Amino acid sequence: MPNAASAVVPLWFKIVAVVAILWGVAGLYACFSQLTLTPAAMAALPVAQREAFGAMPGWAKIAYQVAVISGFVGGILLLMRHRQAQLAFVASLLGVIVQFGWSFLVFGGLAKWGPSAAIFPAFLAAVCVAEIWLAGWARGRGWLN
Repeated sequence: MPNAASAVVPLWFKIVAVVAILWGVAGLYACFSQLTLTPAAMAALPVAQREAFGAMPGWAKIAYQVAVISGFVGGILLLMRHRQAQLAFVASLLGVIVQFGWSFLVFGGLAKWGPSAAIFPAFLAAVCVAEIWLAGWARGRGWLN
């Protein structure tokens, strides 16, 4: 197996890594925006969303931050061809699970928002799983050091 420094990495892989970084930037923006809502902005939200944001405990907010920061870092590590990208993506998935575990299991989001509210969190989890798989696959091909 060639080492990662000498392995030829296809252009598509670099493009996917950049997309992962951009996805991470979008997550960072969403997290920052939510966690820094002004009282006026909070008042403008739909009632169910306002209740959820207001009730979110500190540990769920930390899980949200872990999810987006580690996903962003994972994208950077993937572009840098570093094997720790996979671990960062695992941390991101765990953050997503904890954050939305609170939203749906503790807060009761499904009952308050309906089943369609689970679509985006399921998509987020699927992206995390795809990133974990890609990093593992790339590592197996000798693309990550």
